[in-house]
Amino acid sequence: MPTQPKPIKIDKLVPKQPHGLVVVITGNGKGKTTSAMGMVLRASGHGFKSCIIQFMKGDLYTGEWDGVKRLDGLVELHATGMGFCGIQGNTYTHAEHRASAQAAIELATTKLASGDYQIIILDEINNALKLKLVDLEQVLGLIKAKPALVHMVLTGRNAHSEVIDLADTVSEVCEVKHAYQKDIEPQPGIDY
Repeated sequence: MPTQPKPIKIDKLVPKQPHGLVVVITGNGKGKTTSAMGMVLRASGHGFKSCIIQFMKGDLYTGEWDGVKRLDGLVELHATGMGFCGIQGNTYTHAEHRASAQAAIELATTKLASGDYQIIILDEINNALKLKLVDLEQVLGLIKAKPALVHMVLTGRNAHSEVIDLADTVSEVCEVKHAYQKDIEPQPGIDY
């Protein structure tokens, strides 16, 4: 009969100087939101509460909407967007997209001030800024208003240089190749 390995003692690291980070995940490759969701999953393991505000998503179903419900109330998700402005047959006007993104800015301001969350994810806010759905001053204001121990993650292509300058950690997701180049449709659980 095979022997069972002895359990390994796992210690939790506790930083001597806790610090709420500003993390930017940008680039043209797939996986920016997925990376942010991975942070939410990891944070949930520590018992942290997370709030996700999706600036562009909201018109097509994505698996994280139901996935976060399985994290025992530690994650709140707000799909405030009206889809991707100007692409994929989206019929909403720029003004309608901007109004939706402005409401998301107000929601983010409220959630940051609440003190209820250890992590705030501003999903696709970089795209919203590039498309002028939100203003640079608004995004910089959110970053500067972030409480000292709250982590903030900003995702989306085309991160503005001033946002990058304020960030503690910046990752760029680079596309090497993607299934859509082979005419493979988006797949549930992987692409949405």
